[in-house]
Amino acid sequence: MRWTLALVALLSASANEAAAQGKGVRLWNLTTATISEFQLSPAGKSDWGPNQTLNDKDKEVDHDERLRITGVEPGRYDAKVGYRGSKHCFVRGIEIKADAVFSIADKDLKDCNK
Repeated sequence: MRWTLALVALLSASANEAAAQGKGVRLWNLTTATISEFQLSPAGKSDWGPNQTLNDKDKEVDHDERLRITGVEPGRYDAKVGYRGSKHCFVRGIEIKADAVFSIADKDLKDCNK
């Protein structure tokens, strides 16, 4: 009986830990194009982090696809968004919350080069 109670307690602790981890931070691409590069920097700085699209199995984020974002704490960020053909745009002041989805759309893109 003691072993059964110990096993139940251990399994319950593992389940609670997994639930606490949640799904993580995710980007939802609502732009009309496929994103091939996505980097974040604390808002107002140009300290760009790694290319987050490398977290995706095909290394790109299609329209209406979600991308898991790693190594980022909740807060305000600017994003550098790259597309095929060397086009880059910026999105300013994105609020990232723990275990939440944030989205970017065409209307959010600023300072695009051609």
